[in-house]
Amino acid sequence: MKLYNSASHTREDFVPHTPGKVSMYTCGPTVYHFAHIGNLRSYLMEDVLEKFLRYDGYDVTRVMNITDVGHLSSDADTGEDKMLKGAQREHKTVMEIAQFYTDAFFADCKKLNIKYPDVVQPATGMIDSYIKVITKLMETGYAYFAGGNVYFDTSKLDHYYVFNDHDEEDLAVGVREGVEADENKRNKTDFVLWFTKSKFEDQALKWDSPWGVGYPGWHIECSCISMKYLGEYLDIHCGGVDNAFPHHTNEIAQSEAYLGHPWCKYWVHIAHLDTAGGKMSKSKGEFTTVSTLEEKGYDPLVYRLFCLQSHYRKALVFTYENLDNAKAAYEKLVGRVAALKTEGTADEAAMEKYDAAFREALGNDLNTSLGVTRLYDVLKAKDLSDADKLALVGKFDQVLGLDLLKKAEAKRAEQAKATTTASAGGYTVTGEGDAEIDALVLRRGEAKKAKNFAEADAIRDELKAKGIEVTDVPGGAVWKRI
Repeated sequence: MKLYNSASHTREDFVPHTPGKVSMYTCGPTVYHFAHIGNLRSYLMEDVLEKFLRYDGYDVTRVMNITDVGHLSSDADTGEDKMLKGAQREHKTVMEIAQFYTDAFFADCKKLNIKYPDVVQPATGMIDSYIKVITKLMETGYAYFAGGNVYFDTSKLDHYYVFNDHDEEDLAVGVREGVEADENKRNKTDFVLWFTKSKFEDQALKWDSPWGVGYPGWHIECSCISMKYLGEYLDIHCGGVDNAFPHHTNEIAQSEAYLGHPWCKYWVHIAHLDTAGGKMSKSKGEFTTVSTLEEKGYDPLVYRLFCLQSHYRKALVFTYENLDNAKAAYEKLVGRVAALKTEGTADEAAMEKYDAAFREALGNDLNTSLGVTRLYDVLKAKDLSDADKLALVGKFDQVLGLDLLKKAEAKRAEQAKATTTASAGGYTVTGEGDAEIDALVLRRGEAKKAKNFAEADAIRDELKAKGIEVTDVPGGAVWKRI
């Protein structure tokens, strides 16, 4: 497998630290509001990566944090506390807000067939670990106390900017939102490891520490959670591209300063979901959720297919017109799978080259659009039986996560309920609940009985043009959509 590494800016052969095993960390949500579909694109593509690694034979352990404390609206560690803002908005406690939106997040993930991580750790459950790591960074000179807070000293590093070519003057503060610089910092790129003083004094969650009562900075959380569950050597760290700087940059700085050796081998960043107005964002006040899509009549898995049709490193433009195209493609895909005969035994030898082509597609930096194409290749293959095709659809869907076999089974059951029977002159037609098609097939039967084969052939061609397959049976015919 080849994977693009954001830290080296190249596609690299994927070689985990331990053969056959993969440690994988994915930045989780800040649970102060519903996740929008732009947020969920990242989790969806991380899910595909995890599932493909498992499909390819790796033993994967994936860990995710839940940020329920410490994430400020600015990545410069200033501004509003997102969790407190959510609590004030809904007149609840911070922990009530955290639990509600954590549950909502994983409910959305379930609808999108995003696998629950092996480990989910709320940030509030790791306070002792943060204090331990920060204490060592203070002792080794990588951190300092100023103005009531503990800061990481980026001047101690040989190389700080890992994911880009910025120099010190490129970013005045290093933030997403315009804020005033923190005068306590020795360097503009320094960041807070532990707060006892901040722009606001009504922080809801606080703990005792060697530096006073306070709370951890955002960046220290992911480093400590990853090291606790995945050890000192991490294989893959994932997240949205907007986390590359400063969050992931700061994770690397503090983790490697603490450990004394390289920490994570591969960094995978998922591009934004854009709208006509730019990146989808909660801060703009209007955003689309999974529930929004459901209210508009879309199966959440239509959105999953929409994301799979694009490469994870390319910005994806969301419009309802584009989603409608994905919906039509998904319904057609389910229909084609439903039309396969559920009988016979699959031939492993016949399937081998198609499985290899799918592995090659996904193994090329997670090329999901090509993986979907390989699925279509299977459905139109002349050298595969229906049993082979169904087996391959099931295998590929372990990664793609589109519930194709389940949806196809439901469609067959629906079609069986909708089956109608029409007859005339001893000729019986069985179909899928469409009186117009029934009438055409009856006319064809009457023409054949009258030996008017030209008319029968013309009706057959008309039916074929409508996507109808007719099978003659004793005393009549059976039709179905193909």
